[in-house]
Amino acid sequence: MNHELYIARRMTLNNERQQGSPSLTVALVGIVLAVVVMILSIAIVMGFKGEISGKIMRLDAHLKVTNAALGIDDNYATVNGREVREAIAEDTDFAPMVESVSLIADKSAILKTDEDFMGIIMRGVNDGYDWRYLQSKMVEGEIPVVSDTASSQQITISKTVADRLQLHAGDKVLTYFIDDKIKVRNLTISGVFETDLEAFDNAYIVGGIDVVQGVNGWNSDTGTEVAVNLKDTRDLDGMAYLLYTLLAESTVQHESRNLFYVTTTHQNNLPFFAWLQMLDMNVVIILTLMMIVAAFTLISAMLMIVLERIRVIGNFKAMGATNGAIRRIFIYLTGKLILKALLIGNIIGIGLALVQKYGHVVRLDPTAYYMPYVPISLNVATLVMLNVGIIIVSYLTLLGASHIISTIKPTSTMRFE
Repeated sequence: MNHELYIARRMTLNNERQQGSPSLTVALVGIVLAVVVMILSIAIVMGFKGEISGKIMRLDAHLKVTNAALGIDDNYATVNGREVREAIAEDTDFAPMVESVSLIADKSAILKTDEDFMGIIMRGVNDGYDWRYLQSKMVEGEIPVVSDTASSQQITISKTVADRLQLHAGDKVLTYFIDDKIKVRNLTISGVFETDLEAFDNAYIVGGIDVVQGVNGWNSDTGTEVAVNLKDTRDLDGMAYLLYTLLAESTVQHESRNLFYVTTTHQNNLPFFAWLQMLDMNVVIILTLMMIVAAFTLISAMLMIVLERIRVIGNFKAMGATNGAIRRIFIYLTGKLILKALLIGNIIGIGLALVQKYGHVVRLDPTAYYMPYVPISLNVATLVMLNVGIIIVSYLTLLGASHIISTIKPTSTMRFE
């Protein structure tokens, strides 16, 4: 039988007069606040990372195949989409891991109305393009009808572009493509989207690839990149190397003159992912500070509990109890405070996180934070690890603070008031 634990269970956190200690109340509140801050910090940062990386992964391809000469001349370094699709389809190991393959052609253009104009990039896509995310972000109209077998003059634009040029779904807009000479297309706006990702909303309109191919004089297999989306994105670098290898082998096998280059969405959007990595450092700093606050609070609580029971300690020693046994008793006793604080802190922290997750109470400026509200992501495994970490740090803190019991002598406690 664990005698120390039995004795600790019989004791209360109240003082000898059975009154609650204000110091212990302050300690309880301090630990609860530390737990709440740690839970919310992790939930918010995980939410930001999940939302922003999710936006980028849905708007940009997981793997992007381009011509290896793209950096030399953007106008003529094209990629043959048919060669890439056939190479992927022939590889029985890589093909099952692919969710979609689409040919994309980007070209700079100018949208012009009677009152204003705006420079943009026309992103032409074929019928393999994954429209699901943009469709979920439509605020007006619908996504364009894109087909490989018929010409499409429909585009979708962002709310930013629509507001600036005062355009709406159903309107027509003159689109100017400028190379060696100006080419004009009268395109119909099928819908308006809003992703809150400024880099995309301010720069791109999306429509059928045949528009760009027609302007450039390309055939139906030609574009500026091939977008490859995967079913599993946990190892993008490894998948990029695998795709590059099979394309190189296919080039040699078919004696093609094209050289392909494969990049991941992380490589194509380094500023965003670098910012997300900085958020991890902020969480580490917050967790460290909160752990330190909780540790000092526990030390204060332990000292208060010991001072209020100094006569009890003297009686234990007079009856032959060892310092180690008494220390364990008071560690168990202070553990009641820790468990109570953890329970309250988790209820408050998770409760506030759920309110924000489903109620979106705290709003943000989308132009600065890429989303209109503070995102929340709760992960059971992360919460369990956080609580276990708090318990371990608390135990180590109490283990050190309990050494004060070794300095108490039974003879001195008889004179203690």
